[in-house]
Amino acid sequence: MIPPDASLPLPDILDESPVRVVFARGAIRELGRSVADVFESLDVVEVAASPAHSGRGVLLVTDPGIIAAGHFERAADAVAAGGFATHVFSDVRENPTTEHVSAGVAFARDLDIGLIVALGGGSAMDCAKGINLILSNGGRVQDYWGVNKPTTPMLPLIAVPTTAGTGSEAQSFALITDPDTHQKMACGDRRLPTEGGLRPCVAILDPDLTESQPRSVAAATGLDAITHAVESAGATTRGDISLAFSRAAWDLLAPAFPIVMGPDGSASAKAQSRSDMLLGAHLAGAAIEHAMLGAAHACANPVTAMCGVTHGKAVALMLPHVIRFNAEGGANPYAAIHDDPWDLADFVESLIRTVGFPTRLCECEVAESMLGDLAKMAAAQWTAQFNPRPVVERDMLGIYRAAYD
Repeated sequence: MIPPDASLPLPDILDESPVRVVFARGAIRELGRSVADVFESLDVVEVAASPAHSGRGVLLVTDPGIIAAGHFERAADAVAAGGFATHVFSDVRENPTTEHVSAGVAFARDLDIGLIVALGGGSAMDCAKGINLILSNGGRVQDYWGVNKPTTPMLPLIAVPTTAGTGSEAQSFALITDPDTHQKMACGDRRLPTEGGLRPCVAILDPDLTESQPRSVAAATGLDAITHAVESAGATTRGDISLAFSRAAWDLLAPAFPIVMGPDGSASAKAQSRSDMLLGAHLAGAAIEHAMLGAAHACANPVTAMCGVTHGKAVALMLPHVIRFNAEGGANPYAAIHDDPWDLADFVESLIRTVGFPTRLCECEVAESMLGDLAKMAAAQWTAQFNPRPVVERDMLGIYRAAYD
């Protein structure tokens, strides 16, 4: 067990989230106890009557990189120590597609599964949620594109992020790509975890797991988390609770990112900053859950799908240009986290340069002739409708042109 004094402090705003957070160095050792607690809770809640919750086996969804890093073995040992059988699906890749989900469903369909553990970055968590959707409800991922389309309670999900990035462990949505159209499908179920919703019931935040990230992964996922804090602060659906999450996330992420990624700083300072990044990413994920995102994500998704640019790089590259677009005319939709949107855009660009990522699309082998098609795809993205300034295809094209050279 983790000693009581080893737990790291959590902000009061997390009382507004239905996800139970275990935040401590070495918290992965508590995974078996968390599994046992969830199964015990299922015995006393109504969703336990669903046939989908009758098993006591654990499906652990991860990827080959996590296995190579040794995190999988630690997680599997913790589950086994709790007396539960573990079945491992590790065929997860970046930006999981319907094909990865189908492979996971085929693997798990005949197993005695009563709970899913997602171990890894956003891709592992998205794939685990996609598998959960189809295992519990049948059909295809495309059937659940949108919000609240599942009718059968989902299996309980425990999420163990190994990157400080997506905050998917706080969210009720899965992002699954259609390999034929390259469209990222957001599939959401906003029922509470206790009602069989898609959101994880437990998030285990162990900063030790993020130490093994390659520098490029830490940079991309960290910038993604920062973008979540910024865009959720400006979303048209923002409210008091979401803004509290956005502010708490920004206050952790903005100072921690340069320390984690920079050459200077003591080992203890970097360790503290890694903890701040992991918690900040979770808080930013919760902010998305209570608000939404905006045009930076709407512009980034087609760049990732059509041009192969890593999501974190793409969304960070687009963010300063979207901030400036939204600030035209003197508006500041980001006032909850920063007094000056133009300075905010410059600050984000400085973070991008700190890690050597591109700040222009022309640096990413994106052909200028593609901008029109990208703009059409971006305007159709779901997150575009929550941008603080209304955007249509011609606006997206203008943002792409501003970001091009």
